[in-house]
Amino acid sequence: MAFAGNAHPRLRRHPAPSRAGHRTARERAAARHARDARRSAPRGGIRWDRVGRVALLVVLVGIVMLYAGPARSYVSTLQEARQRSAEVTRLQRENRRLRARRAELQHSAALAREARAMGMVKPGERPYVIENLPDGP
Repeated sequence: MAFAGNAHPRLRRHPAPSRAGHRTARERAAARHARDARRSAPRGGIRWDRVGRVALLVVLVGIVMLYAGPARSYVSTLQEARQRSAEVTRLQRENRRLRARRAELQHSAALAREARAMGMVKPGERPYVIENLPDGP
């Protein structure tokens, strides 16, 4: 689709109004800009743009604070869970060792060996204690 003068119809320049006393679009924009500049000029009153920024900052800090407590609790719970898991693993290992020891002590020969290691003797035996022996060869 070709446009006259290589310009899109919506982008064509409109001629200035023919009636006297009417402003052009450029004059209206300049007046609007001047009015906005006067409004945003620092005066002794309240700067509502700053108030809005501060309010948004306060809301953001509040939201962060609301998330900080549960996040800290979550991290501490994870650490405690890891510690408990390590403790459970250690206790399971010790439980297996003790069960194996109990099964070993069910045999009378192992029970007699343990009793002799503790210094016990069978009825009718005479115990001997030898003291002041040299340490090894």
